[in-house]
Amino acid sequence: MSAVMNTPHASDAMRRRTRYFMLGAFLVAAIAFAVIAASGINQNLVYYWTPTDLHAAGDKAYGATIRLGGMVSPGSIRNHGGASGVEFDVHDAGGKVHVKSSGVPPQMFRENIGVVVEGTMVQGGYFKSNRLMVSHDNEYKAPEAGHPMSQEELKKLMKTTEGME
Repeated sequence: MSAVMNTPHASDAMRRRTRYFMLGAFLVAAIAFAVIAASGINQNLVYYWTPTDLHAAGDKAYGATIRLGGMVSPGSIRNHGGASGVEFDVHDAGGKVHVKSSGVPPQMFRENIGVVVEGTMVQGGYFKSNRLMVSHDNEYKAPEAGHPMSQEELKKLMKTTEGME
């Protein structure tokens, strides 16, 4: 009879231990989440903005790491004469931002192409970029009929298709 009496007490103790373990695990997870949230995870986020968004943000845009996306304005590209870096304007339907980018721009960089520049807005009134990416599609378009290709253009085209089967 004593064995039967001990079974409910053992089961209650087991439930209590399981409950305390679950409560402890939940408490550890909550503390870990609070530490991560308070440690400045927001500082590691990079926001994607258009020139219109950048102007609308006002003072909030200064100092934040931002990815600015838009089109390169026609006639705005200025190279730094032999040195790496380029200046240009990025526009969208509602705004324009002057960009100063350090480093060598990609080969496909030109007017009227979509770009994404990563950097920050500075008090001088321009966007200081440390990374410049161009937008392009991977779709091949054959030359129009009647458009003669030089031997050099043909060789370049053939070189890009080597290894493709």
